[in-house]
Amino acid sequence: MKFGPNCHEDRCSEGHGAASTIATISAALSVDPDIDSSAIEIRMLGPVVLLEGYVTKPADRDKAISIAAMIVGQENVQDRMLSRFPMQ
Repeated sequence: MKFGPNCHEDRCSEGHGAASTIATISAALSVDPDIDSSAIEIRMLGPVVLLEGYVTKPADRDKAISIAAMIVGQENVQDRMLSRFPMQ
């Protein structure tokens, strides 16, 4: 499959819909050993991917945004994640 910045709107020329894009990003986040994505939710608003939920490390935020951007393009990723740092 080939993804790109313009291949994820309602349905791209290769047939990818919003559900497919969400599933791809979710799978990519879940298999990355360097990120805890258990509290990150992915939604689509038109061509834009919304990353919502919570992260416990600043590096998790950066990695989630980077992974989503590789799939849909940096300009189509909106970060709405909140930081929830563990008590020390």
